[in-house]
Amino acid sequence: MSLPLEPYTVIDLTRARSGPTCVRQLAEMGAKVIKVESREQDDFTRDEFDFQNLHRNKRSITLDLKHPKGVEVLKKLAAKADVVVENFRPDVKTRLGIDYDALSKVNPRIVYASISGFGQSGPYRDRPGYDQIAQGLGGLMSVTGLPGQGPVRVGIPVADLTAGIFLAQGILVALLERERSGRGQWVHTSLLQAMVTMLDFQAARWLIGKEIPPQAGNDHPTAIPTGVFKTADGHLNIAASGQHMFRRLCETLGTEPLLEDPRFRSAPDRSKNRKALAVELEKAFGTRTTQEWVELLNTKGVPSGPILDVKQVYENEQIRHLKMAVPVKHPALGELFVQAPPVTLSRTPGGVRTPAPDTGEHSDQILAELGYSPADITSLRHDKVI
Repeated sequence: MSLPLEPYTVIDLTRARSGPTCVRQLAEMGAKVIKVESREQDDFTRDEFDFQNLHRNKRSITLDLKHPKGVEVLKKLAAKADVVVENFRPDVKTRLGIDYDALSKVNPRIVYASISGFGQSGPYRDRPGYDQIAQGLGGLMSVTGLPGQGPVRVGIPVADLTAGIFLAQGILVALLERERSGRGQWVHTSLLQAMVTMLDFQAARWLIGKEIPPQAGNDHPTAIPTGVFKTADGHLNIAASGQHMFRRLCETLGTEPLLEDPRFRSAPDRSKNRKALAVELEKAFGTRTTQEWVELLNTKGVPSGPILDVKQVYENEQIRHLKMAVPVKHPALGELFVQAPPVTLSRTPGGVRTPAPDTGEHSDQILAELGYSPADITSLRHDKVI
């Protein structure tokens, strides 16, 4: 079965998380990815769980991009490739001579994709970027956490991940546009742009309503009641904010008097008196277990669910059904389970085909494909280019 991106070759110059997150999506959908790595790459990290998480479905070549012959090899790779992805600081690629202008001269059809911390231009252009810095500067930490708690980071590297997702989307759009124009282009985003975009409705509250969103903890900032409630044996998430849904909730809980209580009669009333409403609802929720409430509320059409730790996530019956963890065979580490692609295509689904490669595992193979002879390869190795 052919894979959706099988015709495309991607040169992966990325490090850390945001860039590899982008490339991982392309690789899962069949793109032929060549990971270009430093000769000094620490092999120890390759056995760590996160390296296997980020770099499956790739081949690896080592290149010294500070050596003219290393840049020469990269340009030969780019001449035959469709996409180059990098997440250097903005000035680095220009200094190395491998920026979009340089590589587009070799291949005008190349789609050159970049992620930086704060953008390719502007006053913060040359600052080092990091996920937590972007979470703070992008506003996310100001709306995360309990009211009055002070700023709180999100428990996943959300700026890195979303920047990678947005860049992959941009690459696919550029490849589609290339079908019409025949020309590549430079596609770029940043951790900061991704983070500000992810503010979404919280951003709209300020941009349109001129309201600065506060922390709301586990409650939805504007839709009440939506949040976390204690049960007889733990906690429960519910989402019952609309008038119709609130009625269903009260009828299921046996708290119909709340419907006529002037404190909770309308959505603005419930928003104003959310703490008092939570007290009343938790009296009812405390009479049953989380699982009992999940089954009962969902039967009545009220969205609800448990709060799982990561182990419980992968033991959950629906997540197991969706096959969100898939096995891959590693020559040294044995069978590993890694995340599956989150998008399913009915005819040409992507997947995990190979584990993360060893450093330079495919250097000779890739160079031979570019036309280098065994003697040429020996010479490059002698010159410490590979």
